[in-house]
Amino acid sequence: MERTPSVDHNTITSSVVIRRPVEQVFNFYRDFTNLPSFLGDVMKIEQIDAATSRWTIQGPFGIQAHWRVRVTEERPNELIRYDLVSSSRLKTEWEIHFAPGPAKGETEVREVMKAPLGRLGRAALALIGKFPAEEVSANLHRFKELMETGKVTDTSYSVAGKFAQQANQHEVKK
Repeated sequence: MERTPSVDHNTITSSVVIRRPVEQVFNFYRDFTNLPSFLGDVMKIEQIDAATSRWTIQGPFGIQAHWRVRVTEERPNELIRYDLVSSSRLKTEWEIHFAPGPAKGETEVREVMKAPLGRLGRAALALIGKFPAEEVSANLHRFKELMETGKVTDTSYSVAGKFAQQANQHEVKK
């Protein structure tokens, strides 16, 4: 797993190579109901329509928040772009890029997250134990683990106990 330096103070980029074919990796990720199985603070995702979903996030101090997320662009086996539509002040955008990896049957997944508030926002989040760059990297590492082994063992930057409870609930079909 490698982390590329941020383009600016609002952009976080991280990538990972997964030993699975692009189609399988893309299809698993595109079904957003699979995302809580590896995203550290996402507890539940409900699909509202083809492009919109409602995410339940577990925040610091046990506080839950609900976000509406909308897919704004999709290119099968290449790109999923989505953004937070619940709050214009906290506008957050994600791009998940999928490409053939260095070896046959591998996929390079690169996430670009454009977060609001720049340095000030990151400093405020750090005060409550949230580190977006580290979370993005940890989430991608868990995605890799899940796709390659069928389970998650990395609990860094996640809700305490989340993956211990879910270890046997989420299996990836090989």
